[in-house]
Amino acid sequence: MNTVAHAMEPSPAGIGEGDARDYERIARAIEYLWHHAAAQPDLAAVARHVHLSEHHFQRLFTRWAGVSPKRFLQYLTVEHAKSRLGQTLNLLTLTADVGLSGPGRLHDLFVTLEGMSPGEMRTGGAGLILRFGIHSSPFGPCLIAVSPRGICALHFVEHQASPLALLRRDWPHATLEPDAAGTARLARRIFDPLAARRPQPLALLVSGTNFQIQVWRALLRLPFGSVASYRTIAEELGRPSAARAVGNAIGANPIAWLIPCHRVIRAGGTFGPYRWGESRKAALLGWEAAQIGAHTCE
Repeated sequence: MNTVAHAMEPSPAGIGEGDARDYERIARAIEYLWHHAAAQPDLAAVARHVHLSEHHFQRLFTRWAGVSPKRFLQYLTVEHAKSRLGQTLNLLTLTADVGLSGPGRLHDLFVTLEGMSPGEMRTGGAGLILRFGIHSSPFGPCLIAVSPRGICALHFVEHQASPLALLRRDWPHATLEPDAAGTARLARRIFDPLAARRPQPLALLVSGTNFQIQVWRALLRLPFGSVASYRTIAEELGRPSAARAVGNAIGANPIAWLIPCHRVIRAGGTFGPYRWGESRKAALLGWEAAQIGAHTCE
């Protein structure tokens, strides 16, 4: 049976209200830019769409992305995505001229991944205590859950979603204990790695098939700011015909951002689906590209 330390659902009230509203506006703006890219909407059009003045919107967006909305739009085009795919020669050797040898590594986190044993998977987390909390992030509210052996879940959540339901689905027999103070420290390390003077490795604990874990390990080798196709991942695993299976494994990824499934796009340059929403995937990819671009233009 499910074990929960407290019957009440955690309240998103711990999320910074200003941060949450800011990301909601950013997300609406990115979705608008994405769907109207061919028309090259100007600043006034996007600002009207999110019900802000041009000045306020420009300042808000630039604070979030590090670049202007016009520059950000360039990172959402199929042409730009194709060029980034072409620069990813393989998962381990990337050309230095895209900036990944310098600014990309500034943002990289050292992550280790451990898979549950088949026996542990069958028990559904019985005997395991998972501490969890909901926190703001640059990409919206997120649920973080951690076990004594490492982070076991990171989900971007919508306000109407039930965070506990996400954990119960993957860990039906684990004990769930709210611990927003403890997971807040993790959230800061995850989303602001540059703030840590001596960043410590982050351990992940996942429950998945052998193939899924192989795919997730391959994703960990994708540097910040890079992209790869589903076929490239399949080829890296020695299974070039398994692109569809790779896609299924990516869709089952339980740890957003840290296992960077958002960096896998279609060979034609379109972003493709994302477990936590296609607009959020565009935000993640555009934000990473903007950080690389901002550093390489200095």
